[in-house]
Amino acid sequence: MPPTSEPLRKLGFLTIGLFDEGDPRRGHESTLEIIELGEQLGFDSAWVRHRHLQYGISSPVAVLAAASQRTSRIELGTAVIPLGWENPLRLAEDLATVDILSGGRLNPGVSVGPPMHYDQVKHALYPDTADIEDFSYDRVQRLLDFVRGKPATDFSGVEGFEVFSDRVQPHSAGLGRRMWYGGGSLRSAQWAGEHGMNLLTSSVVKAEESEDFAETQLSHIRTFRAHHPDGDRARVSQGLVVIPTDSASPEQRAKYEAYAEKRMPRTAAPQGPARMMFAPDLVGTSAEIAEQLYAHAAFREIEEVAFALPFTFDHDDYVQILTDIATKLGPALGWRAAA
Repeated sequence: MPPTSEPLRKLGFLTIGLFDEGDPRRGHESTLEIIELGEQLGFDSAWVRHRHLQYGISSPVAVLAAASQRTSRIELGTAVIPLGWENPLRLAEDLATVDILSGGRLNPGVSVGPPMHYDQVKHALYPDTADIEDFSYDRVQRLLDFVRGKPATDFSGVEGFEVFSDRVQPHSAGLGRRMWYGGGSLRSAQWAGEHGMNLLTSSVVKAEESEDFAETQLSHIRTFRAHHPDGDRARVSQGLVVIPTDSASPEQRAKYEAYAEKRMPRTAAPQGPARMMFAPDLVGTSAEIAEQLYAHAAFREIEEVAFALPFTFDHDDYVQILTDIATKLGPALGWRAAA
């Protein structure tokens, strides 16, 4: 192991939870089975994406509530909930409830900004307030305040036979320290650090100081930690797409290579007005992927990952990929499976 890289301390994975419109239960059941498998393989965390008006998980908090009752150890996260679709007070109640049910294993990841395709959906989402909704960091701050126990009202006490609290109930004391921000820019990294959140950095970043993906991601990590009260100990999780092929069949390897090749052109240069950069998908044996990760400037400064599973693969593919990650790639990165 190169001396510039610390052993990987926490190994996680991320899934989008796709389903067929004609049989949505099967897709959701597949997601729950994958999370159960992750716990059996010793993964430290399982994360789910959030998709609205698509054929992916639209309610990750509900899915993780179910997962909390079928697992006992693995941490459960969202990567990420777009807060433009959420009421922070109601979401705080849901998050605290699931955290209590899971025994303190929830790791909510969030982001801000207008909802995707906002002009097409705003009249259904906010029929009376679409033009005055605040999609800034203030929306995250409201959620953080409610999760961390700040008052939501100036009323509390007994009214008739009912007892009222001035803060969100249930209150889960440790949840406030397990809130994550999904950031791809220097501004987001700094804001998350200043507000004591953890940082999720993925395979998408904004080209700001460089057009080299790894160097840009590294600058975000260092900016975050420079502004976080915990400094270099502040938690960062990296979420690249990795597809080990150690135990894959020839047909699976061909599928994986074709998938990565199809997505490769977008990694050549920053994309669109926002100048977003995409990391290449890493496909190969665990030894080959480990070598590529050790050469990655940002990977060398983190101790946690949530490797993203490809969007469109089959259940058996995910089983093979997760098994290889847990038994081959993780150990090659210095990780030890949880008991």
